[in-house]
Order: sequence, then C-alpha cells, then structure tokens
Amino acid sequence: MKQAEFLNVVMPFKDKLYRLAKRLLVSREEAEDATQEILLKLWSKNEVMGTYNNVEAFAMTMTKNFCLDRLKSKQAGNLKLVHSNYSDESTSLQRQLEAEDSVSWMERIMEELPEQQKMVLQLRDVEQYEFDEICDLLDMKPTAVRVALSRARKTVREELTKKHSYGIG
Repeated sequence: MKQAEFLNVVMPFKDKLYRLAKRLLVSREEAEDATQEILLKLWSKNEVMGTYNNVEAFAMTMTKNFCLDRLKSKQAGNLKLVHSNYSDESTSLQRQLEAEDSVSWMERIMEELPEQQKMVLQLRDVEQYEFDEICDLLDMKPTAVRVALSRARKTVREELTKKHSYGIG
C-alpha cells in the first residue's frame, strides 16, 4: 500500500483513535503520543493492511490495547481518565460554568466505572459505534456489551441524580 492510499484509508478515523486514547489516558499529550504510535504501527503493517476486513476496527483494537498496556505500565502511575472540555462562547458565563461543572462530574463518575463499562460507554455513546462493531472491537458477546452499557448508564444516571438532588428534601 502506497503512502497516499494509506492516508486515504487511515485519516478518516484518525480522530476516533485519538478520542479513544484520550478517554483512556490522562492528557492530550499522552493521547497524541498514543495515536502517533498507533499510526506508526499501522504504517509498519501497510503491506498486509489490504487483507484486513475492517482497518478501522483493527486500529481501534490496537489503540485500546496500547492504551491499556500503557495504563498498566510503571511509568503510567499518575494516569487517569480525562475527557476534553468544550466551550461555547455564545453561552452566558453562568451556563458555561454549569456545563463545565457537569463535564467535570461526568469525568469523575466515569473514572469510577470498571474498565469494560468505560470502554463500552465511550464507544457507544461518544463515538456512536454500532453494537456489533463494539462486540468485535472489545471481543465481547452482544449480551455482555448491552449489560455493560446498561450498567454504566445506570451508574452515571444514579450518580448525577445524587449530585443534582444533594441538599434537597
């Protein structure tokens, strides 16, 4: 596979790789490094890449495994789950602070989720993957994916309800 063809295949899902890495690793820099490392590994496999049924699924699996290995490594002692904040300059300062607070709470809640639930929630609700794609990426049965997603959503819902009803009643 030539460089131009490789770029045509890989570039459309490069941002998804980054977002998955960002979900699993602590910082933008760590996620960028992980994404770059995955792209290098993909390039090293460019000769056989044409034989893969789904290059994106293969790359997402590589990213997941690389990030989980990174989290397990000694040098990753201080890594934790983070999600990038967003800002909308057309909103009032009050709404922006509330939105940042909500994102911050979501990050904290998701940090506490088991690894598998974190991954399923990220892939389904953030990245908008279909259930069969998630099954392939995480090597899970459809029932297990649905159960993990349901439990993750329930935990997030319960924790947000607790947070928002604190001090009332």
